[in-house]
Amino acid sequence: MQSWRGKSLWLALSASWLLVLLRVFPLLRLAVPARPWASAPQGWPHWLDTELLPSFSQPGELPEDAPQPPQAPRGGGCDWGACFDASKCRTGGLKVFVHPVAGPISAAHRKILASIESSRYHTASPEEACLLLFLSLEVPAGECSPVPQQWNGGRNHLVLDLHPAPCPQTFQLGRAMVAKASPTADTFRPGFDVALPLLPEAHPLRGGAPGQLRQHSPHPGVPLLALAEERGRWRTAGTDPSACPWDGRCEQDRGPEQTHPGGTLPNATFCLIPSHRPDALHFLQALQAGCIPVLLSPRWELPFSEVIDWTKAAIVADERLPFQVLAALQEMPLTRVLALRQQTQFLWDAYFSSVEKVMHTTLEIIQDRIFGASAHASLLWNSPPGALLALPTFSTSPSDFPFYHLQRGSRPVGRFSALIWVGAPGQPPLKLIQAVAGSQNCAQVSDRFFPHRAISTDAILSLDGHSSVTTSEVDFAFLVWQSFPERMVGFLTWNHFWDEAQGGWGYTAERANEFSMVLTSAAFYHRYYHTLFTHSLPKALRTLADEAPTCVDILMNFLVAAVTKLPPIKVPYGKQHLEATPPLVPGGPEPQPTARDCINQMAAGFGYMPLVSSRLRLDPVLFKDPVSVLRKKYRSLEKP
Repeated sequence: MQSWRGKSLWLALSASWLLVLLRVFPLLRLAVPARPWASAPQGWPHWLDTELLPSFSQPGELPEDAPQPPQAPRGGGCDWGACFDASKCRTGGLKVFVHPVAGPISAAHRKILASIESSRYHTASPEEACLLLFLSLEVPAGECSPVPQQWNGGRNHLVLDLHPAPCPQTFQLGRAMVAKASPTADTFRPGFDVALPLLPEAHPLRGGAPGQLRQHSPHPGVPLLALAEERGRWRTAGTDPSACPWDGRCEQDRGPEQTHPGGTLPNATFCLIPSHRPDALHFLQALQAGCIPVLLSPRWELPFSEVIDWTKAAIVADERLPFQVLAALQEMPLTRVLALRQQTQFLWDAYFSSVEKVMHTTLEIIQDRIFGASAHASLLWNSPPGALLALPTFSTSPSDFPFYHLQRGSRPVGRFSALIWVGAPGQPPLKLIQAVAGSQNCAQVSDRFFPHRAISTDAILSLDGHSSVTTSEVDFAFLVWQSFPERMVGFLTWNHFWDEAQGGWGYTAERANEFSMVLTSAAFYHRYYHTLFTHSLPKALRTLADEAPTCVDILMNFLVAAVTKLPPIKVPYGKQHLEATPPLVPGGPEPQPTARDCINQMAAGFGYMPLVSSRLRLDPVLFKDPVSVLRKKYRSLEKP
């Protein structure tokens, strides 16, 4: 009898544990934020395995989540179709007028104004604008900034509010949109308002610091967790799942911990961010550090959730289940950890590293709403280089851009167009035209500044009248470009360096083992860069290019490097051209800035140095190999 009772007890315990495993472990698979559709507020996280938990209460049914009386959204329940007149925007595009600001403004607000006024969206005429921006300034407690005179009930207005705490509204927003830093979910109007990140006062105007991730996979010596604390501080903890670093009820030994001072980025795999709105400031720190944000039941809207798929970079978890969350984080596959950390770095660099990128992203979201079906696809927002560098005025199909061929398993097809800059009127470079036209891949030969809409090919071969290339050199360079369509492929190279003595950037055209630029006097690139060059560059850099043609060569290299984060590619060139010379300067004796001046002005305009150095040159297979010349496809490349 005792034996039978023992076996029965053992079977009962085994069955109980089996039920626990079947029912509880699915709960440990962390909830992730649902795809950010504009038609539904974020609210509680969507549990992926609800169907496996029939006996568990839904989060909204728990005692502490008792139903609350519904609150009317701000602005009278406005939505995009009812409260914004997009008809004016469709003719002239998105043009933004900023209402004049009365009185002193903070450094953060000055950066916002500068980023908008230097953009392609800005106009100084309110009659030309289809969006009027009102900057909500910091005022004494209990007050709000007065509305401008041309308020028009808020129609086609965007109220920009960066305050960490809302001020009591002394006026009705009417039909105005609100772009607010970390808005609460109960006041945010999806598809109409824009959720901004909570920016620190010292956030840079442009450029910004790069992502700090150096090790994509968890390193044995790196803590698993970092917990956000007050005043920008972080506390890291070990990998013991019994530790409960955010729950005061935990009595276990938390293991080794380390406190990091404010402003120091966390060095951990996961960053636990509590639910309160002031903790949203830690969100950007986690992104920059490559630390996967784990949002503990957030009560604020994630930044740019209308377009950014945060399921690829962050995790939403229930703060009431600390032990289960910790266990699930520890069990997460390394492949998933790697993908999340890589996406944090892309999002940080594309949309959050500077005030300029934050503001341009805000305006690009509004422009997408205006154009509707002809706006950015989700792939363009959530894949490098990002929507700010994939302009819908060029195309809305990813296959038309040079960045997505690898993801789609394709490569550019067709031929190339040769654009030749002949400089001042004179004898046309007939020998050069003959060599280029002899290529079976050449579709047309035009003047270098021929309108880009007339170009019928993806590939462009940029030349000037002093260039001298052979048909074989052109054919091989085009073949290389087809494998790397997002990069510049050229023959003549320069390299940049930091000059300590001068306190600035310098360059060298000497033949060396390293280079960072290819001259557009003989180079292949994608025609999309003409669109970026014309419509994406800051006004100051476009003016510099117009006034100083010697800088155009360098500026194109800066642009492509800033977009791709990659160096150009060098291919073989004949020995008769041992020296790389600047491009032709039309007009004759007018003084032109030196290349050194151009590089330093452009580095200041971009906010950082985007050029990337390389030591790679691609040669044809069998190039200079001791085999029969008849077996070599590009045999003329080896001629002295």
